[in-house]
Amino acid sequence: MKLVVLTGAGISAESGLKTFRDADGLWEGYNVYDVATPEAWERNPELVQEFYNERRRQVLAAKPNHAHHLLAELEKDFDVEIITQNIDDLHERAGSTKVTHLHGVITKSQSDLKSELVYPITGAEIKMGELCEFGSQLRPHVVWFGEAVPMIEVAAKLCKQADVFAIIGTSLAVYPAAGLIDFVPSVIDKYIIDPKTPDVKRYKKVINIEKNAVEGVAELKELLSNAR
Repeated sequence: MKLVVLTGAGISAESGLKTFRDADGLWEGYNVYDVATPEAWERNPELVQEFYNERRRQVLAAKPNHAHHLLAELEKDFDVEIITQNIDDLHERAGSTKVTHLHGVITKSQSDLKSELVYPITGAEIKMGELCEFGSQLRPHVVWFGEAVPMIEVAAKLCKQADVFAIIGTSLAVYPAAGLIDFVPSVIDKYIIDPKTPDVKRYKKVINIEKNAVEGVAELKELLSNAR
């Protein structure tokens, strides 16, 4: 049975990583358009590079929480495919083996010239002057505002194949990721785990679990076990 899970910032928040934007619209004190757009990179690549170097240090210092580990454990009983909006690698570190990153992975770098050229990072920093094989500056392997989401078609195909679908820690406000639920078969169960349930009234067979990620995934695992 294929369990497809879409995760958002809420699951990473319980590992101490701040959600993408605070209530005032800032990300770690910065306007996102100053640090998370191609135009920002063109204007001030040093600022953008250091911003992501600091975010990468935070990710490397964080540890997967119980929700991450429970999702990995579900692989014992289900064919689990995780689609995540998060740029951290906490799912992988918890043991999940099939993870699709919609917005890239901050622990990798990519060519500024050819985005498909992706490289591992040694340590926490990408330094200015570190170049790809074509001589272009390396930048974070992260999808910025205004850039295409190259993995969205892969994710949509996975959603079509789901026997069970779960959404964890996302408000379904960021597109195109928020539209993935539209590819999920209408006849299957859809579990929504978040303290504030997104507006999903138009969908059938929705089970709301109004809890944080750790408590909610524990309940999800129990419900799935009882349903087998």
